[in-house]
Amino acid sequence: MKTYLLKTIKRFSKDEKGVTLVEYGIALILAVGLGAAALTDLSAEVDGKMGEAELAMGNKVADG
Repeated sequence: MKTYLLKTIKRFSKDEKGVTLVEYGIALILAVGLGAAALTDLSAEVDGKMGEAELAMGNKVADG
C-alpha cells in the first residue's frame, strides 16, 4: 500500500495538467477583475454625462 501511494504521489508531481487549470483560473480571475473595474469606471462616466444631459434638458424646458 505504501509503494502504491508513493507511486501515485510521484505521478501527480510529474503531471502538469493541474498547473494549466490553475493558470487558466488565474487568468479568468484577472479578466473578470479588470472587466469589473472598467465597467465601474465607465458607469461613473456615463452617470456624469447623463447628469449633464439632464441639466441641459431642464434648462431648455424652463426656457421654452
